[in-house]
Amino acid sequence: MPDSIDAILSRYSRKLDELIPILQDVQREFGYIGPESVKKISRYLRISENQIYGVSSFYAQFRFTAPGRNSIKVCLGTACHVRGGATLLEMLERGLEITCGQTTPDGRFDLERVACLGCCALSPVVQINKDIYSRMTVNKLMELLKAYE
Repeated sequence: MPDSIDAILSRYSRKLDELIPILQDVQREFGYIGPESVKKISRYLRISENQIYGVSSFYAQFRFTAPGRNSIKVCLGTACHVRGGATLLEMLERGLEITCGQTTPDGRFDLERVACLGCCALSPVVQINKDIYSRMTVNKLMELLKAYE
């Protein structure tokens, strides 16, 4: 783990109420909260690793696996769900051989489901990195993924 975890910790007191801001900074720096970070935070705050996982796993913002080079978000809001969002998610899970919250073994993609991307009139919608793709179909999505390989 790079020294920047120590730099992050040095900005905080050793109080338990600093845990969430520390976790946010670690995730911002590394893209996720890895086991080495948890160990260092545990020692710094003098709390168990289980306490850290207990707090951080409560919040959807924290992830414990390294993100892929390309992040895929499938909208499952009402409009997207009705128009096939769940089918798109199932196809991605099968095709990439991962489930939501995971990263492909080659590190190319990570996969998430989101409640709404705010593009209901264009549903179903998939976001890859910062790009939004509307009126998505399974065939269009399979072709689109090739561009990100």
